Amino acid sequence: MSPCQRAHPQPVPDPETAVLRTEAVTKTYRMGDVDVHALRGVDFALYPSEFMVLLGMSGSGKSTLLNILGGLDVPSSGRVFYRDWELTEASSRELTRYRREHVGFVFQFYNLIPSLTAEENVALVTDISPDPLEPAEALELVGLGARRNHFPSQLSGGEQQRVAIARAVAKRPHVLLCDEPTGALDFKTGIAVLEVIERVNRELGTTTAVITHNAPVAKLADRVVSLADGAVLSDERNETKCEARELVW
Repeated sequence: MSPCQRAHPQPVPDPETAVLRTEAVTKTYRMGDVDVHALRGVDFALYPSEFMVLLGMSGSGKSTLLNILGGLDVPSSGRVFYRDWELTEASSRELTRYRREHVGFVFQFYNLIPSLTAEENVALVTDISPDPLEPAEALELVGLGARRNHFPSQLSGGEQQRVAIARAVAKRPHVLLCDEPTGALDFKTGIAVLEVIERVNRELGTTTAVITHNAPVAKLADRVVSLADGAVLSDERNETKCEARELVW
């Protein structure tokens, strides 16, 4: 697709086809004598092969929502579904299986093991996955095939983040959840990382959600959900989509 072309019109999806959805989800944390309401009755859906951006300032609730969608946290109230499986009814063991088999995570900080090469870091995931990509294949996908024997200390920040993406997608997850994946990177390197996430979504068809406070990133998305003060402020489909290399911030 050429940069910033008009997106193909899409019919409004049936919520029943959603890969992930929430119903009236709340999350409250107790901090001393104060209740902090991180999420306030959030209804949300993520559809097959979609590239979604969750946009909001720090404290808007976007990371809390992502953690609940990924089975890393549980809501205080409401319901969460992965397809027809109600995750809010799942045991801790079942949530571990859900994370292992269905979800890939990319965080702001790369969480690579310093004593392992890039390929060995990816193999940590593929060794426990039922139908993984080969680690070398996953690294080729993110443009690091020639760097597979390098240790994290021998890689730039952007390269380390691309290893983290390779690790996340090597198990062929149905959903890729990215929490501020460019937050620790400079502009040029951040664009390179977003290009990799675009490629994973486009070539593997991986349903993808990227959370960011950086408004221009929303131009990449099929759909943009904005959060503020723990609630959905807007939910809109993009009329045009840009490529990562066209972004400026």
